[in-house]
Amino acid sequence: MVLTRLRTIAMLMCLMVTSGLASQSSPANRPWPPGVQKVSNESPVLSPADALKTFFMPPGYHLELVASEPLVQDPTVMDWDLNGRLWVVEMTGFVRDLQAKEPNLDPIGHVAVLEDTNHDGVMDKRTVFADNLILPRALKVLDHGVLVGEPGSVWLMRDTNGDLKADTKELITHAYGRLEGSVEGNANSLYWGLDNWIHTSGTDVFFRFKDQKVEVQSTLLRGEWGATQDDAGRIYRNTNESALHVDFVPTQYFMRNPTLLRTRGSYDSLEDENNELNTVWPVRPNPGTNRAYQAGVDRADGTLARFTSVCAPMVYRGDRLPAELYGNVFVADPAGNIVSRIVLNDDGTTLRARKAYENAEFLASTDERFRPVYISNAPDGALYIVDFYRGIIQDRASTTVYLRDHIMSRKLDQPTGLGRIYRVVHETTKLDSTAPFANATPAQLVEALSHMNGWRRDTAQRLLVERYAKPVAPALVKLAESAADYRTRLHALWTLDGLDSLDPATVTKALDDSSRDVRASAIRLAEKWLGTPNHPIQADVLKRLDDADWSVREQLAASLGALPAGPRETAVASLLERYACVMTGTYSESGPGAMTTPAA
Repeated sequence: MVLTRLRTIAMLMCLMVTSGLASQSSPANRPWPPGVQKVSNESPVLSPADALKTFFMPPGYHLELVASEPLVQDPTVMDWDLNGRLWVVEMTGFVRDLQAKEPNLDPIGHVAVLEDTNHDGVMDKRTVFADNLILPRALKVLDHGVLVGEPGSVWLMRDTNGDLKADTKELITHAYGRLEGSVEGNANSLYWGLDNWIHTSGTDVFFRFKDQKVEVQSTLLRGEWGATQDDAGRIYRNTNESALHVDFVPTQYFMRNPTLLRTRGSYDSLEDENNELNTVWPVRPNPGTNRAYQAGVDRADGTLARFTSVCAPMVYRGDRLPAELYGNVFVADPAGNIVSRIVLNDDGTTLRARKAYENAEFLASTDERFRPVYISNAPDGALYIVDFYRGIIQDRASTTVYLRDHIMSRKLDQPTGLGRIYRVVHETTKLDSTAPFANATPAQLVEALSHMNGWRRDTAQRLLVERYAKPVAPALVKLAESAADYRTRLHALWTLDGLDSLDPATVTKALDDSSRDVRASAIRLAEKWLGTPNHPIQADVLKRLDDADWSVREQLAASLGALPAGPRETAVASLLERYACVMTGTYSESGPGAMTTPAA
C-alpha cells in the first residue's frame, strides 16, 4: 500500500514538472466529423499537455487547460465566488481500488479554492476550504457561506476570518440522501434557480434561503447527477441512458396529491420516438463500459452506440461563445469520453430536443481516462468542463465481472488523485475579464439583471435576495414593467418575490406581457393572492385560459389549484373542456401541461 502511494506521488510530481500549464490548449480545426480513431489497447496516464492532443471538437472550437493535478485532485463539482475564484469538490474516496469497501466512508474528501493570481487564465494557487469530508458531492457558494453536500447531510460552512478556510459548520439537514447509500445513486446538486429555490437531484428535498436561514422542503426525487435551468427557469436533469428530462411545470405541484400515480409535466423525457437523442458518436472504441459484452451496446467498430452514463446537464447561457450555442444543453458521458450538445426548439406545442451534429459530438477524446463529470457556466462567459480523470468511473458495487477484468487488464485502477478542468473557447472568443460582484452595490446588482451573461444575471438576483435588499424594490418594479429584454423582466419579478416586495399590480401587468415566459411566471407568482376569495387578480389569471401559448396554459393548469374551492373546480373544468380529451386521457393539443390538473 505504501509502495503504491509512493508511485502515485512520483507520477504526480513528474506530471507537475513536465506539464507546463501556461497557455495550453487542444488542437483546433481538425477534420470534421472526426470519425473513429485508431487507439492502442493500453490506456496509460497522459500528462495534461498530451491529454489535450486527444480532443476533437467542431471547427473553430478548442479547450484551454485551467487546472490540473496536483493543484486539483479527483474533481467532481465546481462553482464560482464573487472574486472569480473557482471552488471544487474533490471526491477523493471514490473507488480507490477494486478491493476497497463501498461506500468508502473514510473522511478524505475536500472542497478546494483555486485562484489565478497572475491573471493568465490558469489557476496557480490552491487553498483547502474544508477537509475530512465523506464522499462530498454538491456545492453552492453563497453570500452567507458555502453549502456542501455529503451523503445524508448538507452543511452551511463559513469562513469567519477571511483565510478561505471553513471555521464553522452548521447542519442544514440529515435528509440529503443516505450516508451508506449507493455512491452513484445518492443525493447531489445544489442549483439556485430563477424561482429562488435551490434545486437538487437524486433526493426528495430541496432548499430555499429565507429570513437569513436555509429552509428545507420535500419534493419528488428526480434525476441522477446534476441539474440546470433555461432562461425561463425550467429545470432539466437526466439519468444514465436518457439524455434530457425537463420540468414543464415545477415538481412541487405534484406534491399536492399523495395518491397521484402519473406526474406528466414533471421530469418529462425529451427523447424522440426514434431515440436518436440518446445516440452517441465517440472517437474511440469503448470496451470499458459495464455491459459492453452485450449485443447492441457497442457498434461493430467498438464505439458506444447510446448513452450509458449521461450526466451533468448544463444549459449554456454565457455570452462569449458563438450565439448558436446559447440555450443549448450540454451533457457529459464519462464512460463514452464525450460531451454532447443538444439543441432545444419550440414547435408550437412543446419543447423538442435533437443532437446538434450528425455522427459527431461537441467534444470527444481518444483518452479512455477522460471522464467529464460536470459542466458549468462562468463569469467570463465561457463554458467549463470538470474532468475526473480516472480509470474507474463505475461504482464498485455495480461493476460487472467483465468490466473488472477490463480495468485490471489495462491497469485502470491506478493512479487516483488526478483531475483537470478545461475551458471551452472559440477562435472568436474574448473572455470577460471584469471582476464579478465582489464590491458591487445594490444598484449595480440591479443593473446586472440586464447582463447578457446568464451567470451574472443569476448571481445578481441571488445576491439581492440573500442580502434582502428591499430598498431597490422600486427600481426592480420599473425593470419588471419596462425592461427591453424579457429575461431582465423575469429576473426582476423573481427578485421582487425573493424580497417579499411583489405587489398584485406588478403581477397583473406581467400577466399581459408580450413574453410567454413572463406570463407563465406571472401566473405562478399570482398564487400568493389566488386563494383569497374574490381577489381581483383571479379574473386576470383566468383570462389566460385563452392564452395562445402552450407553456402558459400548462402553468395555468397547475396554478388553478391555488384557487378557493368552487372557483377552482369551475376553472379546471373550463380548461379541460378547451384542451383535454377526458375520456381517453389524451390531449386535443400536444403537450403535457393540460392534464396537470390532478396536482391541482
